Amino acid sequence: FYSEWVLLDLVVQEGVCRGVIALDLARGELHLMRARAVLLATGGYGRAYKITSNAHANTGDGVAIAYRAGVPLMDMEFVQFHPTGLYKHGILMSEACRGEGGYLVNRDGERFMGRYAASKMELAPRDLVSRSEQVEINEGRGVGADGKGIHLDLRHLGRDKILERLPQVRELAMDFVGVDPIDDLVPIQPTAHYSMGGIPTDNDGRVLADGRQIPVAGLYAAGECACMSVHGANRLGGNSLLDTIVFGKRAGDAALQYLETVSARKMGEKSVEDAYSRAEFRIKRLIEGAGDEDLSAVREEMKSVMFEDVGIFRQESQMASAIGKVKELQERYRKGGIKYKGKKFNLDLLWNLELEGMLDVAEVIAKSALARQESRGSHSRTDFPERDDAKWHKHTVAHSTPEGPEFSYKDVTITRWQPEARKY
Repeated sequence: FYSEWVLLDLVVQEGVCRGVIALDLARGELHLMRARAVLLATGGYGRAYKITSNAHANTGDGVAIAYRAGVPLMDMEFVQFHPTGLYKHGILMSEACRGEGGYLVNRDGERFMGRYAASKMELAPRDLVSRSEQVEINEGRGVGADGKGIHLDLRHLGRDKILERLPQVRELAMDFVGVDPIDDLVPIQPTAHYSMGGIPTDNDGRVLADGRQIPVAGLYAAGECACMSVHGANRLGGNSLLDTIVFGKRAGDAALQYLETVSARKMGEKSVEDAYSRAEFRIKRLIEGAGDEDLSAVREEMKSVMFEDVGIFRQESQMASAIGKVKELQERYRKGGIKYKGKKFNLDLLWNLELEGMLDVAEVIAKSALARQESRGSHSRTDFPERDDAKWHKHTVAHSTPEGPEFSYKDVTITRWQPEARKY
């Protein structure tokens, strides 16, 4: 374990991963870490959105690092929104709130899910509930100062049941929005929750250099940063455990088997120098930057534009605008610098190294979503509201180029279950 060390770059030589470049935050020093196998388990990219249930560390930096190393990204347009994030915070109010019988009500006090899924009501799938909430908000029936919230009503469950079944939910509501759900309505809103897309892998976690069949030898990914497409276009609740427990083990086993077939080989000095120089350049640019741009403002603008324009509902004009804005923010980032210049525990440096990757990830999400002219799973377009299997039953593969992502597509593997329309 290397506590307070941060991954910055992969060292890839002739299609083989040889190790990583890492920053020791405690000393402010770059280090080469040689490795015969590297397994990325760096989580998702929910922090690219303003309202998210994700931890502060979920900036998608592992996904961005792989992309920067030449690995394509797959299915990045599929971002799941959870219906019960605390208003303005995004902190998750568990699915158990609805499972135990909680109601969703609009500003008129109406239990509105009857309009969208009469047979399931609040127990409809989370993407359908999130979209239903967003319709209520868009049509002026939201709550809160900006009208962008919805009320979660648990009062009818009674004090004893809430204390027994939902104690943590109660604590979160009281701590972050000052509301006790025993007595009051809890303001919530849809929150960016899970990333179905990410680094393409096979079923054993081997990272695919072409997004299809050719692996990067010695490089593996597991968890939310990976995309072997076990979730398709829309994760079911609980199935994230497949990514960690099932495919994490498969990736670990595959890496172990790989180690038994290879011995430590000397790295080409040019590969090491290139990796070092890339990391050094990124750090130097931030430390020596003129600081004409406020990078915290760049971050907040990116998060806002992604949430508003590449969020629950999407349409061409909004996404095109978002892409233009992200490109503008990338330019502003390159002109920015950090205020704190010290070497030790420079969190200003860390946050803004992550920001560079977040901007790349945001661009791929927005362009992937614009290209997919249909609605499928978590990807919902108002200008293309129907699913189109004839044209779009395929994976998006985004390849990095100096001009931004270029796309290719690959077939979806169908085994036992044929896709069917979901109806309620």
